[in-house]
Amino acid sequence: MAETCYSSLHARDGKLVHHYGEHVHLMADPLALTWLARLGHPSCVQPEINRTVSLLYRGLVREVINREFPRRIARVETRMSAVSDHGFYEGTVIDPTTEVTTVDIARAGILPSMVCFEAMTEILEPHRVRQDHILMNRITDAQDRVTGAGMFGKKIAGPVEDRFVLFPDPMGATGSSLVRTIRMYLDELDGTPRRLLALNLIVTPEFIRALTDTFPGKVSIYAYRLDRGLSDDDVLASTPGEFWDRERGLNEMQYIVPGAGGMGEIMNNALS
Repeated sequence: MAETCYSSLHARDGKLVHHYGEHVHLMADPLALTWLARLGHPSCVQPEINRTVSLLYRGLVREVINREFPRRIARVETRMSAVSDHGFYEGTVIDPTTEVTTVDIARAGILPSMVCFEAMTEILEPHRVRQDHILMNRITDAQDRVTGAGMFGKKIAGPVEDRFVLFPDPMGATGSSLVRTIRMYLDELDGTPRRLLALNLIVTPEFIRALTDTFPGKVSIYAYRLDRGLSDDDVLASTPGEFWDRERGLNEMQYIVPGAGGMGEIMNNALS
């Protein structure tokens, strides 16, 4: 049986209805789902794949900014001010003094993080936006099953006190890499982040569980699609999260099903 939650897109406030908790935001976006369907098809290769990833992250970071970032009232001159005393917009804008760090988790996260970085420098005061870099890789056993995540290098550009920290990573599979990275930001860096936000194109129930259980109340998840393709038929027919313990989105090699394949390899034309 195929997944049913995307057949009707039962949504509220632009988000898929689910039972994972208020910190999980599964966007009900037909255009993004269309691009994602194309992204995962075997015929989608370079340069189309990176263009599609960029389009999707432009939309996802917009959702995050609109829903999470602080606002303020501004009075901004328009061109009509030359001929009218009323030529000003006075109203809500995103607070340009917001401080943000976006974290590039190489390899699949390189492009998504750069897209988010560039988008935020366009609306915030640019010196308040920075990008950190983390080099990580899956650790597997003799049967190629994922047992954890190894961190092989990092470039952190400063403290995280009162900053929005974004983790844009296309595939939220096991959550091992992100758990390791977030733990480092919470335990090893100076200051307390204002918000921790995971930005994923596709997530699994296992990924949501890993972040929810490890960091209760601390991490918000934004994603365009939930994949639980290896679940039983009755689970696939249910509202996401209703039978969370029985939902499965990972195969024995810890890849997402239906998923999109190994995005790090595909985006970089690398075999391994």
